[in-house]
Amino acid sequence: MSAATEQRPLGYEANGINVISEGERKGSPRDLFWPWFAANISVLGLAYGAYVLEGGVSFWQACLAGFIGIVVSFLLVGFIAVAGKRGSAPTLVLSRAAFGVQGNKLPAFVAWILNVGWEIVLTVLATLATATVFERLHWSSGDGTKVVAFLVITVLVVGSAALGFDTIMRLQTIITYVTGALTVVYFILVADHIHWATVAAIPDGSVQAVLGATVLVATGFGLGWVQVGADYSRYLPRRSSGRAVVGWTTFGASIAPLFLLAFGLLLAGSSKSLESAINTDPIGALSTILPTWYLVPFVIVAVLGLVGGSVLDIYSSGLTLLAAGLRVPRWSAALIDGVLMIVGTIYVVFFAANFIGPFEGFLITLGVVIATWCGVMLADILLRRSSYSDADLFSSAGRYGSVRWAPVALMVIGTAVGWGLVTNSYASWLSWQGYLLGPLGLGGKTGTWAFANLGVIVALVIAFAGWLILGRAGIRRQEATPTAAETVTTG
Repeated sequence: MSAATEQRPLGYEANGINVISEGERKGSPRDLFWPWFAANISVLGLAYGAYVLEGGVSFWQACLAGFIGIVVSFLLVGFIAVAGKRGSAPTLVLSRAAFGVQGNKLPAFVAWILNVGWEIVLTVLATLATATVFERLHWSSGDGTKVVAFLVITVLVVGSAALGFDTIMRLQTIITYVTGALTVVYFILVADHIHWATVAAIPDGSVQAVLGATVLVATGFGLGWVQVGADYSRYLPRRSSGRAVVGWTTFGASIAPLFLLAFGLLLAGSSKSLESAINTDPIGALSTILPTWYLVPFVIVAVLGLVGGSVLDIYSSGLTLLAAGLRVPRWSAALIDGVLMIVGTIYVVFFAANFIGPFEGFLITLGVVIATWCGVMLADILLRRSSYSDADLFSSAGRYGSVRWAPVALMVIGTAVGWGLVTNSYASWLSWQGYLLGPLGLGGKTGTWAFANLGVIVALVIAFAGWLILGRAGIRRQEATPTAAETVTTG
């Protein structure tokens, strides 16, 4: 490792969207456990218990939907992480091999919006949680508390992301230990609020309701991370086991949400008032059932868990912004995203009347689009037999070309079909969706299939199957092309 790029604790990362050099590749697949666990141990996972039950399913149906949605969606993240190990570059740079260097700007822009959206959501939750707990402790209340909490959280998130990869990896390790221990204590303290008879009495829902719950969980967990899957495996040596990369990514990301969601289902299913309160202030509502003496540790576990996710989002959104064509240093891109996160958080915390409606609308709407990209990317990874050409990832004149129209068309078609098969009743500005439910005989926007979120699955399948068929010949031609002269590119 060169002196210029050697990483130290809290040191600045010089790399941008460039391919990581051989001397800088380090670690093993098991190191992926730490960032993915820390990013997904957020107590937001508990709140999903209320979101899922609101769809009209029983406890056992919700558990099944949660297990499938979490594990399968994070398995997709693990498959995409393999590309990072193979290509040693960020996810949305490796995506250029499928879409072309210029054509890739479309999925890069979508992925950037999704990352920024999640940054805002997680920062909003951390701010509201802190304000609610401080009010319960009678320390302070009102907008002043929210402002202070917001500023502290913003500095921690943006500062860590700007410093870069090694700082994030160390921070996520700390978050894993602290939040893991404090979350177990939370489980113990609120266990007496679970009433099994009430939970077991929740009636079964329809098959469509179970499918809708499964897709909601998948979009809220793994599908929200697929576009960054390779960002944290790109530093691994290329000889690392692909199976281990998939395994440790999936295990690290899934294990905490599985327990959190199950416990959240038990709590929300035991109390209708708690279930309703979660829709207004998810994390704050979960603090109301705690003894006063544990509120400060709860703030720590809530904020650190949400920060763990925000840091990964803002770091990756900066890389994605560079991959979309912005020519600034990596830390500058992180700061730009930080400004957008600040503006979005201020709007939601101080001006928005409802949180859960726009949140679910955001998840499903962009979930359809990112599912199409994910389908193309998964098929592309499956079809490739040789390594990526480092230099050609940065040149429109190289083997990957400028724009590859087939995957772009698949993304557009998959999105158009997907949006026609989903509805968002809580977000009025998305009422135009679901336009295919009537013509296809699925009961229209008020029928049994209206809230099954079928469009996310259909969009992914269209893109995956389409590129598996259409991409094979082109990829073989790419791999037969002599490698261009290597160049050093820093983003």
